[in-house]
Order: sequence, then C-alpha cells, then structure tokens
Amino acid sequence: MLSMSRLCFFFHQQGQFTNPETPGYVGFANLPNQVHRKSVKKGFEFTLMVVGESGLGKSTLINSLFLTDLYPERVIPGAAEKIERTVQIEASTVEIEERGVKLRLTVVDTPGYGDAINSQDCFSTIIAYIDDQFERYLHDESGLNRRHIVDNRVHCCFYFISPLGHGLKPLDVQFMKAIHNKVNVVPVIAKADTLTLKERERLKRRILDEIDEHGIKIYHLPDAESDEDEDFKEQTRILKTSIPFAVVGSNQQIEAKGKKVRGRLYPWGVVEVENPEHNDFLKLRTMLITHMQDLQEVTQDLHYENFRSERLKRGGRLSSHGYILPLSPPVISIHFIIWRKKKEVLTNCAERKLTYPSSAHKCL
Repeated sequence: MLSMSRLCFFFHQQGQFTNPETPGYVGFANLPNQVHRKSVKKGFEFTLMVVGESGLGKSTLINSLFLTDLYPERVIPGAAEKIERTVQIEASTVEIEERGVKLRLTVVDTPGYGDAINSQDCFSTIIAYIDDQFERYLHDESGLNRRHIVDNRVHCCFYFISPLGHGLKPLDVQFMKAIHNKVNVVPVIAKADTLTLKERERLKRRILDEIDEHGIKIYHLPDAESDEDEDFKEQTRILKTSIPFAVVGSNQQIEAKGKKVRGRLYPWGVVEVENPEHNDFLKLRTMLITHMQDLQEVTQDLHYENFRSERLKRGGRLSSHGYILPLSPPVISIHFIIWRKKKEVLTNCAERKLTYPSSAHKCL
C-alpha cells in the first residue's frame, strides 16, 4: 500500500500532475487515512458513570485508570451526614492527550448512592440524569445548528459491587434492572484484595448466576472478527471470561522487587494494581480503551435510538420529573424545514416541466 504522501495523482515539483507508477491504482485506498486525520483533529468524547456505595474505592479506581486526579477538592462526609444525604450527580470533565490524540473524558460520580437507611428510590436521580442527557442530545440534534453538538450521553456505567456480600444485594438488582436498557452496564467487584483467589472466583460465578436469574442485561463484548489476529482473539476471550472485573485501585507508588509500582503494601506482601495475576485492573482498562468505540456505537444505535423512537412515538418529550411536555420548538422546526424543502423541489420540477413521484404530493 502506498504511503500517505502518494495519492492517485502526484503533484510534481514543477507544478504538474503525474500519474503514479503503480498500475491500476486509483487512490481511494487512502480514504481511511483521511478519516483518521479528521478524527484525530476533532478529538474524541466519552462519558463514564460510576455508581456504587460509598467506601468502595470508586474515585481511587477512576484516578488510577486515567492517571489523573479528577477530585482534588472532594470532602468526605461523616457518618452523621450520610444518614440524611441524598444522591447527587457530580460530573467532572478533563481533557486528556496522548500521542497527539485528544480525549474529552467526562466522569459522572453519584455520591450518596446507597448511603441512606431507606435506599428504595435512591437511583431515581441517576435515571433522570441519563434521560436528561438523551433529551438534551435529541434537542440539539433536532435544532438548526448541528455542527458542534456536545455528546454528554452516558456511554458506560461501572457498577461497583461490594466484596463483603455473598452476591448481589436487592438494591444492586433493582438498580441494574432499572438502567440496563438505558446504558451499557459493566459490573465491577471493588476491593478485590479483601478476597482470596478462590473466594473471588466463587463470587464471580455467583454474581453471573444472579444476573442471568434476574434477566439483567450487562454489556457483552463483541466477538472478534475472523480476520483479526490471534492475539486479539485471545485477548477478547480472556476479557469475556473476566466479567465481572475484580479490581484494586491505588495512586501510591511503592517499591516492589526493585522497581516502583502502583499498589498497596500489606504486612504479608504487596498487591500490584497493574499486575494481572493480582487483580483485573489491567483487563478492565484494556476493555474500556479497546472497546470505547463499540460502547459509543451501542449507545447511539441501541439505547439512544430506543429513547428517540419512544419520544417521537409519544409526540412530545419527557421532563426530568417524568411529565410529558409539548414537542419542543427545535423538533417542530425540523418538520417545517422538511416540508419547505419538499415544496422547493416540487416548485423546481414544475418550472422545468418535470414529473415528480405522486407519493411526494401526499407528504405535503
């Protein structure tokens, strides 16, 4: 394949175009390179939601995943404050650049989830937030200026499960069943260093059995294509068998075997965060990075399309309080624009004395 500089026609230094030496070469093989350059220049957007009870290490894990500090000024509430605390939504956005590729990462945290004595309706705020982001995207997509739409839809949800139980709690089941049709759910077992290897495998099997029993739809990694290399196929197979991911998070650098690693130091030894033999942290990060595009596509093609079709079917939009509101002006305006465009086409056809399909008249 020719390099980036060699296109279907070469521009000579003297200002003349010359044909390439390769016979039968047109140049459209460079189209992927054009898409790549445009995507890198535009950058990427991704929104990750983390949900789980307090004290499971959600913030530490997120900071470990992206090697950044998303919560520099966070204040940990006391036990008395947690009793009366309600679920809050905290969205933190950070621009990450690696080798010229820019990522606009938004992490949506949910402090207060599961802290109250009565946690029956603690996830209604989270569901309303997810729906509001869909509603906002639909509003912007239906407007006149659609060139710079900011995508704040939740593409993935890490749901943290306590390692101290014997499986899923009733709250875990209720929450995942409430959001599994709205967002890609990835179950995560927190603080895996509190479990032995046998206890970890037993808990994983128990959680998967309960997920199947209650009909919860978690995110399933797509199968590797037949033309992929064997290493990628094996990586995909290992990632699939690792769900739910049992992880350990830490931002501390400690010395182990003569080198600096991120991990936790115990009297009996060191737990390395990025050691796949100690926990699934590296597998979780690999899953998120290598399948980030698929997570966005599933959000667009499945979850958002279901939301969009439901809204258009009802002929209105849903507020954050659950009430059906009249169709927003941008949605009305787009129908008007379509009608006006069809009218212009019919007028041009009439002026040119051309026939137009009769079905088009019915649309007016």
